[in-house]
Amino acid sequence: MEYVNPLTGFRVDGRRPNEMRQLKAEVGVVARADGSALFEMGNTRVIAAVYGPREIQNKGQQVNNKEALVRCEYRMAEFSTGDRRRKPKGDRRSTEISLVIRQTMEASILKDLMPCSQIDIFVQVLQADGGTRSACINAATLALADAGIPMRDIVTSCSAGYLCSTPLLDLNYVEDSAGGPDVTVGILAKMDKVTLLQMDAKLPMDTFESVMGLAIEGCKAIATYIREVLLENTKRLECQRG
Repeated sequence: MEYVNPLTGFRVDGRRPNEMRQLKAEVGVVARADGSALFEMGNTRVIAAVYGPREIQNKGQQVNNKEALVRCEYRMAEFSTGDRRRKPKGDRRSTEISLVIRQTMEASILKDLMPCSQIDIFVQVLQADGGTRSACINAATLALADAGIPMRDIVTSCSAGYLCSTPLLDLNYVEDSAGGPDVTVGILAKMDKVTLLQMDAKLPMDTFESVMGLAIEGCKAIATYIREVLLENTKRLECQRG
């Protein structure tokens, strides 16, 4: 299968190699959460809800009483993919992605401003079409901002891959399933600091640099979009308050 048309240079879904899927986001989608967001990257849809900061429920989980405890739970809805097999709660992949999201968000949250408290982040994939890990991080960032959690900077994430000797931005499911190298990056956009870097195959250094550079450009584009969403939400709230 040709993932990049050699004549036109277009991918299987009609995008150019350095073109991201359409982004769409909405905040305040879960009424009882302190902060929440729906984030879409193409056909991938993710919802995130944040509760806290609040009193620590299980004191045994508290490692440092001088900063907030951050917890994260990632799940995929049973209807999110074509595979209808029931996945057990706490399966290995979900546990690993929960840890990745938590560690990525902890790099941004100013935990020392909220001692003896906990922040819970719940993320669920409603529809999966590649890039779910990045979409979850982007949704969590919006939900944390909606909850008013103090952060050093917003965290954004994007993936890039290498197929048909071409670096490709923001892989969809078909491209992701092709088995080529895939790099997922998370950054603090304004600080220009990498907080997440995962790669599932080896790449020559020059190729890796071009693929990673493409993913970082995607992160920066998402950061610009997220700021626009937050600005629009702030304006809407100001109008509601008169």
